[in-house]
Amino acid sequence: MRLIVTGGGTGGHTYPALTAVRTLQARLAATGGKLEVLWIGTAAGLEARVAAAEGIPFAEVATGKIRRSSNPLGLLSPANIADMGRVPLGVAQARSLVADYRPDVVLATGGYVAIPVGLGAALCRRPLVVHEQTVRLGLANRVLARVAARVAVSSASTVPLLPESVQAATVVTGNPIRPEILHGSPDKAVQALGLYGFDPALPTVYVTGGSQGSLQINNLVSGILPWLLSRANVVHQCGLANEEEMRGRATALPAALAARYLLTGYVGPELPDVLALADVVISRSGAGTIAELTALGKPAVFVPLASSAGDEQAHNARYLVEAGAATALLDEVSAAALQDAAAPLLADPRRRAAMADRARAQGRPDAAERLADVVLSAARR
Repeated sequence: MRLIVTGGGTGGHTYPALTAVRTLQARLAATGGKLEVLWIGTAAGLEARVAAAEGIPFAEVATGKIRRSSNPLGLLSPANIADMGRVPLGVAQARSLVADYRPDVVLATGGYVAIPVGLGAALCRRPLVVHEQTVRLGLANRVLARVAARVAVSSASTVPLLPESVQAATVVTGNPIRPEILHGSPDKAVQALGLYGFDPALPTVYVTGGSQGSLQINNLVSGILPWLLSRANVVHQCGLANEEEMRGRATALPAALAARYLLTGYVGPELPDVLALADVVISRSGAGTIAELTALGKPAVFVPLASSAGDEQAHNARYLVEAGAATALLDEVSAAALQDAAAPLLADPRRRAAMADRARAQGRPDAAERLADVVLSAARR
């Protein structure tokens, strides 16, 4: 089977695409088949580096970023006008690539580069599968949904946001996550990170702002750190650029509390084990994080990134809060608000267990397999 995959710019678009590719490769190999893949993206995007690391052939097309503005006239900024002019070029380039490669199906996972590639697929009459990771539709997927053979969404609440003409071709698959996330071991986290000063009688909190860390989350946690450590063990992934400053702040901690605090700039291969150890997670509410935490059934306190496109992180968090599957700082974002949100979870194991159950009910650990089914189905049309 020949597949073109497109989507990227950020990990939220790139890694679900990669997980889908790996799943399709395994599925076809199990029946004696083979998957040939071409990834189309931008050279500056994360997708170029991921494709190279995976040995996936890569092609570049021109694309443009639309910078949103609350003022409609703001959309007519010089930067937006210049980028809009690149889109027709990108469509022409993508159409040529699709025509030459003749894929059985095209998978688009969002990001601005998906627009020219998805339109190129439509112009070449090749079946297009669009996958949306967030609760609300991203701009690229809103454009492409109307020309897609199938639309895959991560949440049932997304379906009513689609045009009525598209809803019948929509499947709720969930958001693919890396399989290793589901197979972590708390004991391995203790060994890998040397967490021998942690108190097993206390819950463990994992604080993360993503691979780069979050200065906002670091400051919020610093504001309540002695209080937090009096009630929990803490693994705090603060970002490599912030590690030195955070270590300086931690020097004032009493020895008994410091023994329960593991500060690290980056959590790599041990992430599945850290998540398995965690009783509560404090984090952003990006689509990938939501998918992982709900698949695992982890109680969470979300601090949405205010600058996320279309305020999508707040919408992601609100959806889980309304389901009783998380708590979040949606109004006041302060150390006091974080303490108020975390306190009931740290004090009551039964509350944590109930929230974990409701989070797990929202999760779809088999999302990659579901998305693979949709891609295969579209390819056979």
